[in-house]
Amino acid sequence: MNGRTRKKPRPPLDRESLEQLALFYVGRYATTRAKLRAYLGRKLRERGWAEDRQPPVEDLAEKFAELGYVDDAAFAQSKAASLLRRGYGERRVEQALYVAGIEEVDGQEARTLAETQAWDAALAFVRKRRFGPFADATLDPDRKRKALAAMLRAGHPYALARKFIDADPGDIPEKEAEF
Repeated sequence: MNGRTRKKPRPPLDRESLEQLALFYVGRYATTRAKLRAYLGRKLRERGWAEDRQPPVEDLAEKFAELGYVDDAAFAQSKAASLLRRGYGERRVEQALYVAGIEEVDGQEARTLAETQAWDAALAFVRKRRFGPFADATLDPDRKRKALAAMLRAGHPYALARKFIDADPGDIPEKEAEF
């Protein structure tokens, strides 16, 4: 046995132990209903289910949402604000909400925030990466192309990215209503 001791297998889950796992998870992590369902599903695959009826995964997720332990809209707002502060654009926010399983109605305020903060997020991104107005010197065409690609990957619209990348060092572009 190579000096290792084998762990005793954990017993299969029942309703009470599944609810305890869910409670621990939502108490420890900011989460969504979809993430809670995925976590409980993974635990069920790992340990199995001891009861005859189906595991109440969906019921637990909805119960915890009703109790306020899980708030998809608040999670979406927090996630969007965090990404925007770090300089990511609308598309990256949308991707993060999709991955987190946020439904359209719960993510609407977060999407609106991303739309209204697009300019500030792009400014934060170019400042952090030292592109455009924050570059030490005018970028050569190859470096401009790479900087533009980085902004697009960060989720910024092409026109906004182009405006910042084409700016001369020290010359921050004017904010326009369309961004």
